Amino acid sequence: MTLQQISATELNDWLSDPDRPSPLLLDVREPREFDLCRLDEARLMPMASVPARMAELDPAADTVLICHHGARSMQVALFLEHQGFTRLYNLAGGIAAWSRDVNPSLPTY
Repeated sequence: MTLQQISATELNDWLSDPDRPSPLLLDVREPREFDLCRLDEARLMPMASVPARMAELDPAADTVLICHHGARSMQVALFLEHQGFTRLYNLAGGIAAWSRDVNPSLPTY
């Protein structure tokens, strides 16, 4: 499987499906951004820390990468794909799309 884009509504459907194991939600924004708004289940790993911390991740696990608008998370996803990770999804539009399309009560910035 190659890197895929996933929309906020598709991710919401996945997370809501009791018959499908939830993916790791890996938020690659900075701590101050994460503190402003986030998905409750997300794990923070700022983009700059990923190369040093990627041993903490399972290369075969479904992993959804999240950032503000989807650009940084795409860069991290491409990096991880080159490191042998096989089940990567980039949240298209990032947390901003989640706020717009799934949970409008989530603050935006």
